Amino acid sequence: MSFLDNYEDVAARIRRLHATYPSNRVETSLVDFSAEKGFILVECRIYRHYEDEKPAGIDYAFGRVESYNVQMKRWFVEDTVTSAIGRCAGLVLGSETRPTLQNMQQVETMPKAFVEKEEVDLWAASISEDGFTTAAQAIKTIQSQLGGQLENQPPSCKHGHRVLIEGMGKTGKPYHGYKCTEKSRADQCEAVWYNLSSDGKTWKPQL
Repeated sequence: MSFLDNYEDVAARIRRLHATYPSNRVETSLVDFSAEKGFILVECRIYRHYEDEKPAGIDYAFGRVESYNVQMKRWFVEDTVTSAIGRCAGLVLGSETRPTLQNMQQVETMPKAFVEKEEVDLWAASISEDGFTTAAQAIKTIQSQLGGQLENQPPSCKHGHRVLIEGMGKTGKPYHGYKCTEKSRADQCEAVWYNLSSDGKTWKPQL
């Protein structure tokens, strides 16, 4: 018996989705992509019924071409989209594991050079390229260099996990908060804003 026996195949999840919710609607969208740097971030939203206004689940998949073996590199975009659908279907239907069988097979067959270079848990790895930094690497940088303390995961609302928004305002004052992922602005939950503490390193929720 292989450890992979504990993971569900994406096709099986999709069949289970159609059997449970015959009139379901699946939407995928591109969050970020760079053909030059070889990465893609895909969002998937699944609605139990086609006419539903709110998605039953929202999930994401990140793909990096370097992590694929030679035979699969050309299909890393398609594979990432499929992964997003599989993860989201597991969220909607309920599953003992969030990763799919394909996710774990990719980890098992990942090029040795890539694994040796990372030397970290692949599910917790901070994937980065020049000019592109993931949230995981950003958190490590803040914690090691600035001494900042961040939450383990972003706050959520009825639409799922919020998205971090930060930058520098027109007045030169930095801002930091979490925005609702609902696409319809009329239905979006109010953003959660943070204040920078007196030490200039830690963000704390506004009271």
